[in-house]
Amino acid sequence: MAGVAKPFSALLLCSLLLLCTSTAMIHGKKMRLASSHRPCKRLVFYFHDIIYNGKNAKNATSAIVGAPAWGNRTILAGQSHFGDLVVFDDPVTLDNNLHSTPVGRAQGFYFYDRKDVFTAWLGFSFVFNSTEHRGSINFAGADPLMNKTRDISVIGGTGDFFMARGIATLMTDAFEGEVYFRLRVDIKLYECWEKA
Repeated sequence: MAGVAKPFSALLLCSLLLLCTSTAMIHGKKMRLASSHRPCKRLVFYFHDIIYNGKNAKNATSAIVGAPAWGNRTILAGQSHFGDLVVFDDPVTLDNNLHSTPVGRAQGFYFYDRKDVFTAWLGFSFVFNSTEHRGSINFAGADPLMNKTRDISVIGGTGDFFMARGIATLMTDAFEGEVYFRLRVDIKLYECWEKA
């Protein structure tokens, strides 16, 4: 038994050392953890949502695909839009100009999930294919739309954002009735993987 204890102790010590370091390796990539609650990477993007209203099929980037019995698929349901499910494929830009060259697409869905308060739940990805960024960042969380800023979770990513974790702060930067809105997305990553 004494012969087994030494290798076990060495293995335990090595495991603890690996857990306590600020980097790790997986699939040829090195992870850098943020220190002292400061992000290891920060990015700001804008995404532009133009909802289909029955008249703008050429320019629409989102559409109501599910609606409650009292609603329809070209007009959002009631004051809180409760029960509407919207899918989107929106341009992502570096500035707040809808006509700027997109650096990616925001693809996913949101649904309005409360009857009494204007709020939604989001699940989407930023899909990049530009010279600066490749891969995707995945987001999920509640979006209490009446708050000036809202935080949702960064739950993963691919490519340049492999296994990213962090927070994205959303701010409604502009809106035009129920047809167009623009979100400013301030992304703070606390787990960043880099090529080794």
